[in-house]
Amino acid sequence: MPDFTEMDLMQFFDRHPRELALCQAFLQRVLDTCPDTQLRVHKTQITLQNRHGFAFVSLPRHKVSEPTIVISFGLSHRLSSPRIWQAAEPYPNRWTHHVLVSDEGQLDAELLGWVQEAAVFAATK
Repeated sequence: MPDFTEMDLMQFFDRHPRELALCQAFLQRVLDTCPDTQLRVHKTQITLQNRHGFAFVSLPRHKVSEPTIVISFGLSHRLSSPRIWQAAEPYPNRWTHHVLVSDEGQLDAELLGWVQEAAVFAATK
């Protein structure tokens, strides 16, 4: 059972209704494929976790020209894709990837596949 309420999401995305809609669409897709996912709404991000956090939703810290959310996820390897906005290796063999999403069409099988891979990686750490 997710550890959040719709009100938590609405407060997180206060004054950002289009970003809220993007986040809700993303969360629904992840919960459909990873039903054991728990959600936690924090001050600066929304955490998706099983045994550990595997994906995160936040608002961009820099100005962007259109409503955008940042979807971050962790893997054991670095992905090579033009969709990856930033990637960092904070620990050996633990890569954090950040993807900018400004359209629901970007919540596609490729992105959801990476998030599912991140869920498996987090569960086996």
